[in-house]
Amino acid sequence: MKMSLWRKLVSAYFEEPVARLLAKLGFSPNSITILGLVGAVVSSYLAAEGFFLAAGVVMLIAGILDLLDGTVARITDRKTRFGALLDSTVDRVSEASILFGLAVFYMREPNIYGVLLSYFGLVGSFMVSYVRARAGGLRIDCEIGIFPRPTRVALLGIGLIIGQWWEPLLLIVLVLISGLTAVTTLQRILHVRNELE
Repeated sequence: MKMSLWRKLVSAYFEEPVARLLAKLGFSPNSITILGLVGAVVSSYLAAEGFFLAAGVVMLIAGILDLLDGTVARITDRKTRFGALLDSTVDRVSEASILFGLAVFYMREPNIYGVLLSYFGLVGSFMVSYVRARAGGLRIDCEIGIFPRPTRVALLGIGLIIGQWWEPLLLIVLVLISGLTAVTTLQRILHVRNELE
């Protein structure tokens, strides 16, 4: 699958240089993965307490670490099947963690719409990943769709930061995540069906 121009620029001018620096500092790919998970859990706690600005910043940093672990593994020739499994698992836990934190925040308010949207966003995010994983089991490349994980992480992180000053935006972001993950899941299911046919 060809990389977009934007993805190539990010890879050449950000991912590669930072990954090389982390490798020189002695960070292993798996340690970077675990650091990203710690960041996501911290972000979840901050979101649950209503500290959206801090939660968004920490979440974006954790998301950046998620971009870098695979790059460090590639440039240091330390790609392993266990590392890939750990990365995929941590991705799911990290995303669930922040949405859980938001659900806790909205339960305390209480705001039933916020709780439901956090739940729908969580289910949608899991379904996008699940269809891709099942497609992989069928030996079908399924990295398609309008709303992949990096986009979800970026949107939610930015939504949290702006939500510090205007909380309704966070609900709008959760509506988008819930809706667009459903669309992406459907796109992937149809793609697999077409490939199988």
